[in-house]
Amino acid sequence: MVLLVAALVLAACAGRPGPGSLLETQADAPGATAHEILIATTRKRDTTRGSLFSGERGGGLDHAVATVSVPPEHKPGAIEWPSIPPGDPAKDFTLRAASYLDDKGFIAELERQLAKRPKGKREVFVFVHGYNTRFPEALYRMTQLKHDSNMPSVPVLFTWASSGDVTGYLYDTNSATIARDSLERTLRALAASSADRINVLAHSMGNWVLTETVRQIRISGKPLPAHKIGLMAMAAPDVDVDVFKAQLRRTGKPERPYVILISRDDRALQASSLLAGGERLGAYGDEEELAKLGAVVVDLTEVKGDDAVNHGKFAQLAQVAPELGQALQSLELQQQSGPTETTLDVVGNTVGNTAKAAVTFPLKILAAPINILSGR
Repeated sequence: MVLLVAALVLAACAGRPGPGSLLETQADAPGATAHEILIATTRKRDTTRGSLFSGERGGGLDHAVATVSVPPEHKPGAIEWPSIPPGDPAKDFTLRAASYLDDKGFIAELERQLAKRPKGKREVFVFVHGYNTRFPEALYRMTQLKHDSNMPSVPVLFTWASSGDVTGYLYDTNSATIARDSLERTLRALAASSADRINVLAHSMGNWVLTETVRQIRISGKPLPAHKIGLMAMAAPDVDVDVFKAQLRRTGKPERPYVILISRDDRALQASSLLAGGERLGAYGDEEELAKLGAVVVDLTEVKGDDAVNHGKFAQLAQVAPELGQALQSLELQQQSGPTETTLDVVGNTVGNTAKAAVTFPLKILAAPINILSGR
């Protein structure tokens, strides 16, 4: 237990951005790419120069929009943090502009970005970060995911009031619980927009916010339009596996299965399991049981992680997001038409000794990219 917590502390202290790290710069660099990020948050505003939101809880749901620049020599999966704010756009992620929005302003900005895309391809990508995440980290991670995936979706960051401190596990758990209503409001607003499809990726404790929100929506009697709900991905979910099973038993199998990215060498989840006293979904070993409950399991255990505790492997897979989407569509068609040759046994033989990327998911398309990521 002591060693696990020590690893978490060391990882958390490695050059993390603090208050004042989001200084704006109008400097540009050839080949740098700018991304507009919409923000929905339960954090309290921080008007200190170089800060937009703090780790404190706000009075409800707030909004903002930010433009972040990614350097031309960006490494997929990484965030090139500036050593000194505001940073050099030729080498670092930099903030070009940011402003607060009210509810109407958020919807207007959403519709403006959706209108840039052709009808039928107006998708939204929502990212819900995890435990021990400061606002700059959440914003730049959202940008990295958007940039590396190279998908035309409108990016929406849902950022709840994480303290950004490794000792704040209980505070973060309560903040995540508080955020359920705000995430529901956000998802309903997105569903009521001209968006054709809403895809969601949650990481770590962000999955507690997601699964609790989905549960309360399903039992409310006012479901979201099924045709607008796309991918629901859970990366390294810091959720008690028994709680997850109970949620699915209460709400029934989702119309589209959760895609769960697990890794049995995730030391952050090992520590979480000891702190919380229950096995975490992101390190669970019985993929077939999860499949019966309505989940698709992607095993990243053999993918080499870039972080010290192997808790952020999902960020490395953003660059194969289009292939993941195609594979999921293939799975959906198979479920509609009945069993095909891409059964569980064939999947196991196909993936073989690459990265053992999946057990309950036909990942013929993903086998090669994940083989590259695993360094084999």
